[in-house]
Amino acid sequence: MTFRLGITRDFLKPDGSLGFGDIGLDQLDGQPGLAREFLAEQHGELPREVADQYDALLVLAPKVTAATVEGCRRLALVARFGVGYDNVDVPACTRNSVMLSITPDGVRRPVASSVLAFLLALAHRLPMKDRLTREGRWNERLDHMGLGLTGKTLGVIGLGNIGREVFRLAAPLEMRHIGHDPHVTREQTAAAGIEWLALDELLATADFVVICCALTKETHHLLGARRLALMKPTSFLINVARGPIVDQAALTVLLKERRIAGAALDVFEQEPIDPRDPLLALDNVILAPHAICWTDECFLNNGRSAVKSILDVAAGRIPQFVVNREVLEQPALVAKLHQQRHS
Repeated sequence: MTFRLGITRDFLKPDGSLGFGDIGLDQLDGQPGLAREFLAEQHGELPREVADQYDALLVLAPKVTAATVEGCRRLALVARFGVGYDNVDVPACTRNSVMLSITPDGVRRPVASSVLAFLLALAHRLPMKDRLTREGRWNERLDHMGLGLTGKTLGVIGLGNIGREVFRLAAPLEMRHIGHDPHVTREQTAAAGIEWLALDELLATADFVVICCALTKETHHLLGARRLALMKPTSFLINVARGPIVDQAALTVLLKERRIAGAALDVFEQEPIDPRDPLLALDNVILAPHAICWTDECFLNNGRSAVKSILDVAAGRIPQFVVNREVLEQPALVAKLHQQRHS
């Protein structure tokens, strides 16, 4: 039986070429019994009649909802290209014996290095200095002094794969490292040289607050008006996770009133951001279109990681980075993997 892989069409440019360059799909070439194809149409939400044609789906942005997977008898894997999976209904996948895999090994370094890029750009007032130069305002240089980082406090919310990498990359800057994650113990953070603080205390202490946690029901508007107001007037916020973790309207007020020094945002509550959004008019915020970590390294490593998961399932093995691990004991999934091992 042929193992069929469907790849969502948003990986392609309008002319049919790969939009992200090499994403490691060549690893699938020549694999016996495996056929891959890009979906014939672009879908915002993948329909069930499409999903049930494949044993695995490689998914970028389209939504995988309950309607997508309900009753799917063939589908065994949704391989999410990236680490976030808020576009996938995980409980519905579990109910229907479908694994969800992600690519944390692919995004770890690119996202962490993008945090460092944001941090350095904020500290050195890079956007403002660029404008001064372009607009012939050379004599205003003294009005926009940068911020030295030695001894400053770097606070990270979410101490998983990416959060820990941020601290590793920032180590030569000789900053104080503090973090918050309800799923990580003080002993675990101490072993990594990170001081664990309660969230409110971290916000009141850090000179740079970096958001690296996942978007869940619990973290939606985790940083609302009350918590944002705890930040120091001299502090900066960096968000490379998901927009809805922050109350964007409340953050906009803080930035407009200069109650914090600035922010760098790669993600927004609404994407693409509305061109009339007041954030776009502020000079103390750096904005990127949910693409700050997009590099050749990021996409190649994400692709290789996703392809590894797909090849594991094609061989009847369990991938390494399965999100909904409770699905692994379900008889229907066990049967799907058994069939692949003996096909």
